[in-house]
Amino acid sequence: MLTLSFSPLLPVWALVALGIAVAAVTVVAALTRGGVAALRALALALVLGALTGPSLVQEERDPVRSVVAVVVDRSTSQTLGDRAEMTTRLREEAERRLGALPDIEIRMVDAGDGEGDDGTRLFAALQRGLADVPPDRLAGVLMVTDGVVHDIPASASELSFRAPLHALVTGRPNERDRRIALLEAPRFGIVGKDQTIRAEVSERGGTGIATVTVRRDGQTVLRQDVRTGAPFTLTVRVDHGGPNVVEIEADGLPGELTPVNNRAVVTIEGIREKLRVLLVSGEPHPGERTWRNLLKSDANVDLVHFTILRPPEKQDGTPINELSLIAFPTRELFQQKIKDFDLIIFDRYANQSVLPSTYFDNITRYVREGGALLIAAGPEYAGPGSLARTRLSAILPGGPDGRILETPFKARITERGQRHPVTRDLPGSESDPPAWGEWLRTIGAEIRTGTSVMSGAGEAPLLVLNREEKGRVALLLSDHAWLWARGYNDGGPHLDLLRRLAHWLMKEPALEEEALRANVAGRAIRLERQTMGQDPGPIAVTSPSGRERQIAVAEARPGLFTAEVRAEELGLYTFRSGDLAAFASVGPANSRELSDVFSDPAHLRPLAEATGGSSRRVAEAAGPATLPRIQIVRSGSRMAGSDWIGIRPSDAATIRGVRVFPLGLGFLGLGVLVGAVLLAWILEGRRRVARA
Repeated sequence: MLTLSFSPLLPVWALVALGIAVAAVTVVAALTRGGVAALRALALALVLGALTGPSLVQEERDPVRSVVAVVVDRSTSQTLGDRAEMTTRLREEAERRLGALPDIEIRMVDAGDGEGDDGTRLFAALQRGLADVPPDRLAGVLMVTDGVVHDIPASASELSFRAPLHALVTGRPNERDRRIALLEAPRFGIVGKDQTIRAEVSERGGTGIATVTVRRDGQTVLRQDVRTGAPFTLTVRVDHGGPNVVEIEADGLPGELTPVNNRAVVTIEGIREKLRVLLVSGEPHPGERTWRNLLKSDANVDLVHFTILRPPEKQDGTPINELSLIAFPTRELFQQKIKDFDLIIFDRYANQSVLPSTYFDNITRYVREGGALLIAAGPEYAGPGSLARTRLSAILPGGPDGRILETPFKARITERGQRHPVTRDLPGSESDPPAWGEWLRTIGAEIRTGTSVMSGAGEAPLLVLNREEKGRVALLLSDHAWLWARGYNDGGPHLDLLRRLAHWLMKEPALEEEALRANVAGRAIRLERQTMGQDPGPIAVTSPSGRERQIAVAEARPGLFTAEVRAEELGLYTFRSGDLAAFASVGPANSRELSDVFSDPAHLRPLAEATGGSSRRVAEAAGPATLPRIQIVRSGSRMAGSDWIGIRPSDAATIRGVRVFPLGLGFLGLGVLVGAVLLAWILEGRRRVARA
């Protein structure tokens, strides 16, 4: 390729000044000397042209292939209906047709959901896919999408290319769908209190009325009809501490795009307003304040503590108004307000006729209806005043065998205790014997029910846990836990043990023996299956779209099995293991990707037409998807028709070599200049002779 190039020998401003001077001299010469002045003007023009450094440049070029980018939308909305099938077919057909065109390089770009709730970001994916392609090599961009794109530039000037953009929109024009959106949803709630949720059901092609079902932790709690397109409120009670998963589902429409967006999930963290604990201490002993100090250190515990210092047999006739002791309000505590307590603790309490038998019946009923009872036993438990000899015996896991073992021992975690959340991984238990201080007394007992999680002297039971109908009972067969608190022989984990024990009794979800938990971190769902058994078996997983599969779990620690699931869809996942169920909501409550699921060419049409391209559907209400003809258009602004789309190949090339031929320098330039001057001199000389 031969082109003319200039390399000025003087600055541009100097050349402009010389040009003006040459023009002025030419005008003056023409006025004074007539037509012969043209030769002088020619000579001066040649000198001026020589100063511009003209040269002929010959380039040896190799043309390069033009690039056509095919952006394939693989986002969540593209899985609805038969869009995925359409997308695969169009991708294969576009690759086949473009491959048949000469000098065309195909660049395939797959784009999925953005991070978090960014939605579909096709243009960001396109920019990354063409990072190594010069803009002048791009001949066109084909986007296979449903039109639900969330990073569309405001104008064509914001694009990094000038090639035509063609949007090939999947989906069908007669789509129908119903979705539910959360307007207001609480994140926290007080256990036992109601929380209000505001939501709205919207639809296209529906009936105007939808039936909404509300489930809490998988159990249906409410069902009602609502009008679509109008906000409505729901009242849900926070049933327990920890996550309360509330699922709101609207009934589906026949033939709708997806049932996934018919459900919305709210996770309400249940917070106990106050845990009320009644602590009744019997005979004073060195560890009497251990329980009190532990419970008072917990700001979430409201403690009521009484110590029996004056049993009935010590009545000596002293007037009540002269006593400094407070009368034990037995009727108020064990009859009128017993259900207000989350836990009742008897610490070395002996039956001294302070509590009549009817109150022990009340305690038994309280436990069976969901309450909690802890017996911290001392020598009194083996004597005639033992609580095991009262009507509480019906709910206690064991009774005394009459032995009091005054033998130093190190508490050990039993095989069953290794699997129980209360005693598993207690600090110091990893060694054998445990790195704990000794206790000095164990109360012998015959265990009938429950689980012995710790053993004392001679492998005798030390801590026994039991469920009694809806409630829970714990029996601690030693009054020497305070030795750990005092640091005797380096002490032990008394805070961990006693706090876990109290919270298990008060039904802390994290301490359940049989539990299934699901924790979400981005798209990763970590499953934890707590069990007292040896093998819980696989966990059944149900995805938001209804697809089911089985997940195997591996034992991470005794009694704790784990697995990790990668969420491929946004929405509510359900996990089941036997009678246990857990729920995990992946993604935001109102996902951008599923908030508008209808395919629409209008979203991309203004931008596509501004580049000379088009945005069109590839399928009608019925029938297969069809790709328009693809043809090369080298000139003109129109790059699309009713049944075709065009690409514009570029003229880009790689330069293998360059040859330069100067025109204003060397003997050739010198000869031209000298010739022009001689010619002007000769002609002017002849003109003078003719006049003479």
